[in-house]
Amino acid sequence: MSNLSAFLHPAQSAAAHEVVISKRFMGEDGRPVPFRIRPLTQEENDAITRRCLRQSKVNGQMVERLDNVAYSRRLVVAATVEPDFQNEEICRAYGTMDPMEVPGKMLLAGEYSRLSKEIMALSGFETDGLEEDAKN
Repeated sequence: MSNLSAFLHPAQSAAAHEVVISKRFMGEDGRPVPFRIRPLTQEENDAITRRCLRQSKVNGQMVERLDNVAYSRRLVVAATVEPDFQNEEICRAYGTMDPMEVPGKMLLAGEYSRLSKEIMALSGFETDGLEEDAKN
């Protein structure tokens, strides 16, 4: 029996996932407002990576390197559904018209890290338990 069907029709992950990043963002009901994030496909990740490649000369040769700060910013903006960092009103509120700067201005360092880790996990970067599942 072939497993082709599993690859043709993979289980769909939820379109968006809610995660509380900080208790600093409180709703009218006094409860923390969750951020809504979505998983990124490898195709989206490739596009983000290409936009973050930088060239420089090293020992007379051109070398490409990944700008990790730019990659992280683009990843967070692309995968965050709510708040929409590209919204003009939110950009204005944080004193910039560049959506890539909004998360860094809005969030504390630990909050930013937590949001980034949640996005990475939702997008399948953390494989905890997969090796064990494969053995069984």
